[in-house]
Amino acid sequence: MSEQPVNFLSWNVRGLNCPDRRATVNETIAASSCHIVCLQETKLELVDQFTASFLGGSRLRNFAQRPASGTRGGMLMLWDDRVVDVTDITTTTFCLSAMVQVRASGSRFKITSVYGPTLSSLKEAFFTDLASQKPPSGELWLALGDFNQIYRARDKNKRNVNRRRINRFRSTLHECDLKEIHLQNRRFTWSNERNSPTLCKLDSFFCNAEWDLQFSTHILHALSSSLSDHCPLLLADDRGPRRPRSFKFENFWTSLPGFSDVVANAWNEHTHHTDPFRILHHKLQHTGAKLLRWSKGLFSKAKIMHHAALLVILHLDMAQDSRHLSVEELELRSRLKRRVIALAVLERARKKQCARISNLKEGDA
Repeated sequence: MSEQPVNFLSWNVRGLNCPDRRATVNETIAASSCHIVCLQETKLELVDQFTASFLGGSRLRNFAQRPASGTRGGMLMLWDDRVVDVTDITTTTFCLSAMVQVRASGSRFKITSVYGPTLSSLKEAFFTDLASQKPPSGELWLALGDFNQIYRARDKNKRNVNRRRINRFRSTLHECDLKEIHLQNRRFTWSNERNSPTLCKLDSFFCNAEWDLQFSTHILHALSSSLSDHCPLLLADDRGPRRPRSFKFENFWTSLPGFSDVVANAWNEHTHHTDPFRILHHKLQHTGAKLLRWSKGLFSKAKIMHHAALLVILHLDMAQDSRHLSVEELELRSRLKRRVIALAVLERARKKQCARISNLKEGDA
């Protein structure tokens, strides 16, 4: 088992050309506490450092890409270089692969991000490309992404399936010694979002036996489909992300109404300590806690609305796996998807305001 939990996020985002869509992707990545992110269908011919930093935030600072052809296709991989080292990056027609080494444990494995073709004429070339990525015997391998192909008839809610192609895909997976990592909370990962939708499980995580033994505590969950017709897939250690909490004073607090009153009331509260150092420690700790609660009350409403919208979308996605959504439910989901983008933009604007150049200079000083 790996000593350091490494969490993975895979998502067909249906394009990153729009700043509002990039803001929504950024919020999803930030909320997932993942260390490696693989995005498919970026529709970007070139991803620069600024765009990658916008998407990955301060944690996921490094990236690799397979450029889109015009506005078609494109893949992007982001990672946290404090947790993993990523080397030997290679790209093929349908794959973006790299070697990953976990810093804490030294565990090493190959990761392959996949964006399969939609055209039937390219399926055979895709299967051949995937098979060519198989690492040497004994090496750990994780393959993930939008395969644009089911490998079981039950992975589609309608009966018009191409069984010959299903068998060919299963044969390729067998040739690669890959087995599926079970998705816990969804049957399907893609919807054409019509009134009587076609639902398919096009997005998957596959691994070989060696990877499964090394990372045996990982569990795969689907997140809210948010802005895309594909839902993000999060493969995370079942112990949950390790997120140390520490107090951080925000410079912009001092310009907000009520700040002085919060500090004065907290600082002047009675303490039973008599030692001057303990008194000072108590006052600082108590004032910090009061400021955090005050700040959370000011800025949490947009976050609550954002996560509530994502939760409702996820439940509607799950309901759609087993029944047709009503007209009202479809309209609600459509409205919520638009709201998610708006709330993500609002949160991004707040973060941008918190990171003005003047504040950076004050911090440097």
